[in-house]
Amino acid sequence: MKLGVLFSGGKDSVFACHLAMKSEEVVCLISILSKNDHSYMFHTPNVSLSALQAEAAGIPQIRIESQGEEEKELDDLKAGIAAAIERYDIEGIVTGAVMSVYQASRIQRICRELNIWCFSPLWYTNQEEYMQKIISSGFKVIIAGVFSYPFEKEWLGREIDSQLVNELKLLSEKYSITLSGEGGEYESFVLDAPFFSKRIVIDESESFCKNYNGRYIIKEAHLEEK
Repeated sequence: MKLGVLFSGGKDSVFACHLAMKSEEVVCLISILSKNDHSYMFHTPNVSLSALQAEAAGIPQIRIESQGEEEKELDDLKAGIAAAIERYDIEGIVTGAVMSVYQASRIQRICRELNIWCFSPLWYTNQEEYMQKIISSGFKVIIAGVFSYPFEKEWLGREIDSQLVNELKLLSEKYSITLSGEGGEYESFVLDAPFFSKRIVIDESESFCKNYNGRYIIKEAHLEEK
């Protein structure tokens, strides 16, 4: 089956793409570039650099700009999926949704309207096992944004490794956060994945954080041979 992946550059969409490629044909990536940093639907930190990830993966990318207005941004998503149907003849969409009913239900509705399948391979997966799979599968992922207590500036730019996951486990027990960040506590960016032919190297970045709300902005980056 020919599939398009809703692709933000964060760990969930990239890992979902990785899973889909094991059994189906991923023919394009669909990325929504929201101008609203607080979009209800879309991951925003460093999403413009998803173009580098698409190049590293060797998969064509459809990029749709959105003002990020609540509910209206769904029209932009639908336009992106419709373009994928027209250009690449996709039969289904892959999402990285883990727990968000708000996001999943809206994507499913659009897919029904366009008469294609919707797959969410990470839906309600065991979060600790999932985080460990990211590490053991060879992904290199960094924290690109923090949006809740107790996350502060020192978390920004950190690589997701076993030590970080252990720290997240302690915080989840104390503050009831989600290990995967699905509750909006943090966002991520993937620098390398098993299906990338090259890795992303960060040349210049900056971080800012205030009142437990911060971002790691990648200002310059390039692809490097593995």
